[in-house]
Amino acid sequence: MVTLPAVAILGAGSMGGAILSGLVAPGVSVDGGVRVTNRTESKAAAIRSDAVASFSTESDPRANLAAVTGAKIVIAAVKPPMIPDLLREVGAALDPDAMVVSVAAGVTTRTMEALLPRSVGVLRAMPNTPATVGMGVTGLSAGSRSTPEQLALATTLFETVGTVVVVPEDRIDALSAISGSGPAYVFHLIEQWTSTAVSMGFSAQDAATLVETTFRGASELLAASGSTPEELRRRVTSPNGTTERAIAVLEDADLKEIFDRAAAAALARSRELAAGGRD
Repeated sequence: MVTLPAVAILGAGSMGGAILSGLVAPGVSVDGGVRVTNRTESKAAAIRSDAVASFSTESDPRANLAAVTGAKIVIAAVKPPMIPDLLREVGAALDPDAMVVSVAAGVTTRTMEALLPRSVGVLRAMPNTPATVGMGVTGLSAGSRSTPEQLALATTLFETVGTVVVVPEDRIDALSAISGSGPAYVFHLIEQWTSTAVSMGFSAQDAATLVETTFRGASELLAASGSTPEELRRRVTSPNGTTERAIAVLEDADLKEIFDRAAAAALARSRELAAGGRD
């Protein structure tokens, strides 16, 4: 059983909703309840329950203030450009010993600390979308004012939706480029490999089954085997066989250089966001 103090999630979009799914999962108790805000009443109503107090700014302009009052953990889950105004709005309503955890890319703890009362601890978290099914990876970084106890509490919260990796803040943008954006890279590979299967004569349904089940099975095998990806690849790649010929084509394409460039592009965009870029 995991027990957490009162939690407010400001912005229950895809990531806020994923975090919410962990808080209402069996074996998790939130002492003081979960409070969630959305912009529209229709979205707020869809997640309102005995376990979740759900507010909308459409129905109540003070919804965010109502949600954070008495909350010990406040998750800021709105888009990066909206973070400063959100923190200015709720700062005075926060409990003195509350902590604010942002899941917005590119917004530094220094920026957030400047907008909040000095007694409020600040952390950054970078979850990824598999958190929705309890298999996420969350990078977590402490700000200059957060305590070890607050870092431990935030770790416990994000462990309800997967695995947590604590990193210095100067590494969290790089972490986002790997695990934060990583599911999109995997989905893109599946999309392209499925297209190849269709071009080889398989129906769309059969192609999806072949590719998606292969990716899922390979990931489960990697997790269960204790072997490295390199070792598992070698086991599949018989000398002078068909797989070896295919791997040679992939190596000729220099996938490492392509992945390096992709990660660098994501990291550069995080830094643009941190500098205030919105376009």
